Amino acid sequence: MKIRRISAAAAAVAAGALVLTACSSPAPQSEIDETTSVNVSWNQPMFSTNNLTSNGNATANANVIYLMTSFFNYYDGDLNLAKNEDFGTYEVESEDPLVVKYTINDGVTWSDGEPVDAADMILWWGAQNDAFDTASGDDVESGDDGSVTAPEGSVYFDSSSPAMNLITEFPEISDDNKSVTFHYTEPRSDWEVSMSQPSPIAAHAVAEIALGIDDPTEAKQALIDAFKNNDAAALAPISETWNNGFNFTSLPDDERLYLSYGAYIISDYVENQYVTLTKNPDYTWGPEPKVDSITIRYTEDPLAAVTALQNGEVDLIAPQSSVDVLATLEGIDGVSYSTEQEGTYEHVDLTFNNGGPFDPAAYGGDADKALKVRQAFLKTIPRQEIIEKLIQPLQEDATTRDSFTVVPGSPNYDEVVANNDSSLWAEVDIEGAKALLAEAGVTTPVDVRFLYGKSNVRRANEYQLIAQSAAQAGFNVIDNGDDNWSSLLGGGTYDAALFGWQSTNTFALNSEANYIEGGVNNFGGYANPAIDELYGQMSTNTDPDVETQLTIDIEKQLNADAFGVNIFQFPGVVAHRDVLQGVSTIALSPTIFWNYWDWEISASDSLDAPSATETE
Repeated sequence: MKIRRISAAAAAVAAGALVLTACSSPAPQSEIDETTSVNVSWNQPMFSTNNLTSNGNATANANVIYLMTSFFNYYDGDLNLAKNEDFGTYEVESEDPLVVKYTINDGVTWSDGEPVDAADMILWWGAQNDAFDTASGDDVESGDDGSVTAPEGSVYFDSSSPAMNLITEFPEISDDNKSVTFHYTEPRSDWEVSMSQPSPIAAHAVAEIALGIDDPTEAKQALIDAFKNNDAAALAPISETWNNGFNFTSLPDDERLYLSYGAYIISDYVENQYVTLTKNPDYTWGPEPKVDSITIRYTEDPLAAVTALQNGEVDLIAPQSSVDVLATLEGIDGVSYSTEQEGTYEHVDLTFNNGGPFDPAAYGGDADKALKVRQAFLKTIPRQEIIEKLIQPLQEDATTRDSFTVVPGSPNYDEVVANNDSSLWAEVDIEGAKALLAEAGVTTPVDVRFLYGKSNVRRANEYQLIAQSAAQAGFNVIDNGDDNWSSLLGGGTYDAALFGWQSTNTFALNSEANYIEGGVNNFGGYANPAIDELYGQMSTNTDPDVETQLTIDIEKQLNADAFGVNIFQFPGVVAHRDVLQGVSTIALSPTIFWNYWDWEISASDSLDAPSATETE
């Protein structure tokens, strides 16, 4: 299960599953006119249409992908899991063993006219099932662009889902190729969202590209056969295409790389500027959108996003909140905005497997020495100073977030925090950090390469505060800030990373992929069998009290291992021109995009919008 990196509704979110987030906003240009186009500002460009890989699992991609896909269910405005029976249906045929049947309705097609069918579900299952890999993560090399290179001829899907790993028997496919039945080897408490993270990666497109097959029907059958027969010769190029074939930063010549089976189709993409999606004329299997096109424009600068909104160049923004942002919004006529705590939280993760200061390998395999160095570094992170200087000016009652998996305000948050040993990092302890380094017998200064979003002003400020504090204990925190930070995660080129996680569902297991060994979101190479066992227990549990205790046990272990430290829940702001109606947001990905079908233009004002202008 992936995680992507508020309102009162957000307080009900009990899980921490996530999606990588940068922090939001976009840049100029927009018009609202008779063609009903809406311009949205965001802070990071999309870079992949495959959000099921570790590289592609990012909010910047998820926003676009949500507009391009439809599926069996989605989260509504009250964070209830709503079924979309216009797309298809699913039913539990047996609870013990767990057997679930999914059926896609007739008429659901890809934007090239090919039916969405069993082959696509087999691909989504197989690509996330580790049983087909003949290489491990240790065997692959990661490029700075997020690409993955596995040994020649090996099978390695850069995707993993604990739920899909429980389906070891090849799924049953109906004669009409519309239904797929999955047999789980053991119960799974979050089964209903295990198949609810769709990707616009078509089976026929993957097989055509990977296997050189021209006929889409033949290509789909070849893909099904490859998984059914565990044919490594065919799965090797299929996995390479899956991993790397759908990463791009401008509009590709090959339309198969951005096929859609949702309400919108990508029609234009200019690198680092904007992506435009146009209404899919064949789409009938979900809520019908009212606007003809949506353009997402990119800028890292929150105030630039506000200026673009003020000038009518964009119509909807969700920028990183700041005192200046709020003050400027307050003075703009014809714009409405709201402030609320977001579902995203800031944190620092450490790297365990890159030969750096937090890796036992750096000390001849001495795990206790590496642990002391990790503990010492985490003791220097000035969490409260970050809150007071950077967050409380935006939210007076802001406090630190002290849980890895539970959102502040959730019913069990206080109980978890009181028992998870997060008090270890409650205050900066320079003398304690020095003592730990002395016990470890390491020579100072200890170099720590620190990754964060370079152009993100708030994160740059966080880095400075952390570097200054850690230096007092003997750490040399090296500025590894990079605007392409998300593609560098998991590459081993840094020792500590500052970024955000954003929840994708409300299940406690939503955080599983962050912490289990080999989890798709476990970028630091952390591994502890005790954590894997606890998540295994949670996956079959249905008792809320037991779930809370398991959550406590998981978090106590993460703190004992000095996995990393959490800092704050994002203070959020959403603003839109009043001519754009129907805007809403939820605390889960895809936040402001969740109800795009409700967006509509106030006809009385639409002709008065300024003309669009290109910016670079």
